[in-house]
Amino acid sequence: MAQWQKPKGENPVRTAVRFPMQLALHVQTEQGELDAVTENISANGLLFVSDRLPDIDSRIEFTIAMPSAVMGSATDVTIHCIGRVVRHYLQDGKKKAAAVIDEYFLKA
Repeated sequence: MAQWQKPKGENPVRTAVRFPMQLALHVQTEQGELDAVTENISANGLLFVSDRLPDIDSRIEFTIAMPSAVMGSATDVTIHCIGRVVRHYLQDGKKKAAAVIDEYFLKA
């Protein structure tokens, strides 16, 4: 029987499968609110683009409507997430932030 092995490398969280999805986000941060668009989403976190980025290690909250086609449901699924920003960078002139999702709650 195969044994589970801890992923090797600098950041094992990044081993989760990422799904490219562009979804609008309204992000609550310690510095205020900002609008963003997701670039990709995984079970552990997301990468988003915004004109203004929260500080690294800052807490964020956001609600996201996952499309029914992706979720395999009759309607979109709304998820409220609490997480933290782990890094950000500039790529192709776009400001990008990666965040880990620490908690999430399905909303009716």
